[in-house]
Amino acid sequence: MRPGYDENPINHIPPVVWLLALPVLASEAYFGLGRLGFMAGGSGAGQAARQILVERTAFAPEFLLRAWDRSSLAGGQVWRLLTYPFVHYSFTHALFVTVFLLALGNMVARALRPWAVAVVFFGAAVGGGLVYALAAGLLPQMRFDPLVGGYPAVYGLLGAFTFLLWLRLGQENANQMRAFSLIGMLLAFQLVFGMLFGGAGMNWVAELSGFIAGFGLSFVLVPGGWGRLRRRIRHR
Repeated sequence: MRPGYDENPINHIPPVVWLLALPVLASEAYFGLGRLGFMAGGSGAGQAARQILVERTAFAPEFLLRAWDRSSLAGGQVWRLLTYPFVHYSFTHALFVTVFLLALGNMVARALRPWAVAVVFFGAAVGGGLVYALAAGLLPQMRFDPLVGGYPAVYGLLGAFTFLLWLRLGQENANQMRAFSLIGMLLAFQLVFGMLFGGAGMNWVAELSGFIAGFGLSFVLVPGGWGRLRRRIRHR
């Protein structure tokens, strides 16, 4: 047998990444069963179930702003900061998030411990949601729709990947700003898409904040990352 014929054609994806993707896959399978008529209510049951779960898991800035006004987290439903990444508006929405999650999660998991990958994912989701709520409070004239879907969390993994690339370019004495080219292209694409088709909303605030959270968390989560940064600062 020729070398390579017995290799798995699909790259190995660490279990922690599959665990993060599992709620998204399970919810989409549930909605799919509804569309196929396996749920009470006919073919429209899947869309009805999606709408109900979106309403029960989405994070609306108003929840946190009202809690802030009362100086109490009671009724703030802060748990939604951990649930909104797993339910999506549509199958296509979920598909893109899952593809990015598996791809970026796989690359980040090569350098981070499994628990650290989960910390980046949820840290970006929480950080993105908190900054999104803060922006909604500071800009009451703007419309801030509820956060639905995993893009802020996935952008956190992109931030961690950018940090890893930033470190590698630094070790090679290359231009480290090249590490930010991907996030720059994504934000530019979102801007153009929003201008052409509208409906982009202010979700980019949560996504950019998620990216920054993932990048910042990597300073302490990547083995030796903080030490390498300190040494570079001393040498300068």
